[in-house]
Amino acid sequence: MPVTANARKGLTLQDSFNIEKVTWQTHAKQLIAVREAVFIVEQHVPIALEWDGLDEAAQHLIALSDAGEATGCARLLGDGSIGRMAVISAWRGLGVGSALLNAAIAYYQQLGVHVITLSAQVHAIGFYEKFGFTACSEAYLDAGILHRDMQRIDI
Repeated sequence: MPVTANARKGLTLQDSFNIEKVTWQTHAKQLIAVREAVFIVEQHVPIALEWDGLDEAAQHLIALSDAGEATGCARLLGDGSIGRMAVISAWRGLGVGSALLNAAIAYYQQLGVHVITLSAQVHAIGFYEKFGFTACSEAYLDAGILHRDMQRIDI
């Protein structure tokens, strides 16, 4: 699904991206690059916490620029959980996160999943609320970052 980026942060109206459903086996290098840049380098998440052994069995979404650059990603587990959602800093605010989340919701709806869950960094709660997610836990620390569990119920 092609999406055009807004003219911001050095990107032009001609810059666009696609969201693709991929596997770890086919796109590990690009998924690792995004997650290392965002979680390990930018947010200082310990390497041992980022690589939890769940990636090979998970479905993944990747945002790829027209030039083939990985700009964002999300991991979809079989239990209806969205995780490891990340967008490269230069592409934030341009619709990549929204496109990834919409694709994740559509994926679970196609599977007949009625409760979608995620663990949101507290600063991103408002973003997820725009997509129908509600907080369902108190704040807690995960990798030194405040999070709250959120869910979206589609009946």
